[in-house]
Amino acid sequence: MKEKWTIRQIKEYLLNEKPSEEVMRSFYQDERKGVQTLLKQHENKQVKEQQEKDQFVMMSKFEQSLWQNKYRYIAGVDEVGRGPLAGPVVAAAVILPEDFQLLGINDSKKLSKKQRELFYQYITKHAIDYKIGIVEADEIDRINILQASKHAMSQAIEQLNQVDYALIDAVMLENLSIPQEAIIKGDQKSISIAAASIIAKVTRDQLMDDLHNEYPAYAFNRNSGYGTKDHLHALDQFGMTPIHRRSFLKSR
Repeated sequence: MKEKWTIRQIKEYLLNEKPSEEVMRSFYQDERKGVQTLLKQHENKQVKEQQEKDQFVMMSKFEQSLWQNKYRYIAGVDEVGRGPLAGPVVAAAVILPEDFQLLGINDSKKLSKKQRELFYQYITKHAIDYKIGIVEADEIDRINILQASKHAMSQAIEQLNQVDYALIDAVMLENLSIPQEAIIKGDQKSISIAAASIIAKVTRDQLMDDLHNEYPAYAFNRNSGYGTKDHLHALDQFGMTPIHRRSFLKSR
């Protein structure tokens, strides 16, 4: 190793190379504060990466067990949009390949908007298949939100080209023709369900952005139809739109 690397050189090396033990020893012997700060950042990054690897392995257990039992097309299924006052409930069904890896994947609610969008691009590119189910507000009013959520999930599954098992977040689906398992908090325990939660969330947010252009007073681009202060104020001022869930607003 050359003598006295600059701090910039050390930073670039730690970012872009796999450090050797000899080089790392020389860094730890360097008493410059800037070097020690870089080493601490590097250690924190390594710890985070290992945690994400461990989490991914833990979240792959359902899929690994099913793959070992010769199920190939395993659909992770989740929905978003149960709680909002406006807009549809959206479900996704996602089938991942056995070599899929996306460190940091998790329940969409635990990810930032930027992370969700980046993960959405990766999942849609690498998934074997994925499909969306949508149930609009008027149907939610007619059959109730639980049945609407199940209906959206069933829609998504039925559109898949091939599927032989379903891992579903929290609920069992009646009349499903394939084996299924309901997993409580499945979007935190299964990579397939987590992938579905991300696809569903990003899809619904995009739909609500489009609806914002049609109904700008309600700020759907910011609240996604949830009952925020601004949304409730707009309801008081302008009333309900065709995309509002009347059954959710009867008490207002």
